[in-house]
Amino acid sequence: MSFLGGGRSAPTNGNVNGEKIEMAITELDTVTDFFNRMVQSCHAKCISTRYADADLNKGESVCIDRCVAKFNDVQKKVGEKLQNRGQSNAAPGGFGSF
Repeated sequence: MSFLGGGRSAPTNGNVNGEKIEMAITELDTVTDFFNRMVQSCHAKCISTRYADADLNKGESVCIDRCVAKFNDVQKKVGEKLQNRGQSNAAPGGFGSF
């Protein structure tokens, strides 16, 4: 089954669901932005500007591993908060609060 509306239930005339394409584009933009911000932040924090070696040293590797893990954890927590806030705002008479 295709994410963009393909599969067994897909129309045979070749039409693609425009809403699903827009959702896919938005998701791709979000993931790309997240990745670029993570790379920029962790690179600035963990990698020396001297570039003495062609490969990362152990300290740089450990720093990058930790930085990426923390970046992912924060992204997950922010996403959960936003999702919870959206659900409480969607509830009848509900106003979300942080």
